Amino acid sequence: MTRVLVLNGPNLARLGVREPEVYGSATHPDLVDAVQRWAVELGLEAEVRQTDDESALVGWLHEAVDSRAHVVLNPAAFTHYSYALRDAAAQVTTAGLLLVEVHLTNPYARESFRHVSVIGPVATGTVAGFGLDSYRLALSAIARPRV
Repeated sequence: MTRVLVLNGPNLARLGVREPEVYGSATHPDLVDAVQRWAVELGLEAEVRQTDDESALVGWLHEAVDSRAHVVLNPAAFTHYSYALRDAAAQVTTAGLLLVEVHLTNPYARESFRHVSVIGPVATGTVAGFGLDSYRLALSAIARPRV
């Protein structure tokens, strides 16, 4: 079975409480439940993690490389400036694994500082702006056969 680490960065544990007019009313447990359900439907084994700690995310990306797991990554605020996270993400794709950057909102429809992603250029692809469905779309991309 294809293994996927679904990694969430800072403030994602605050879903449903933090700016619901921007991020919606779904909570982080709702996200975890949805990802688990979608993964099963797609024949994937997904493990969902969240941290506010940049070094933990870097370590989890290293773990993905070492264990040969694909990655769905919502780097949150680290999207825009974390070169350490960017370098760890590049190791995932360089190892021949898929890394899909996800965002609940569309960063390009928000403040200008959110328009730059240091992760996007090393990711396999990016899905943004579809709320929790961004994760479903990312998982679908990982599950589909490669030609």
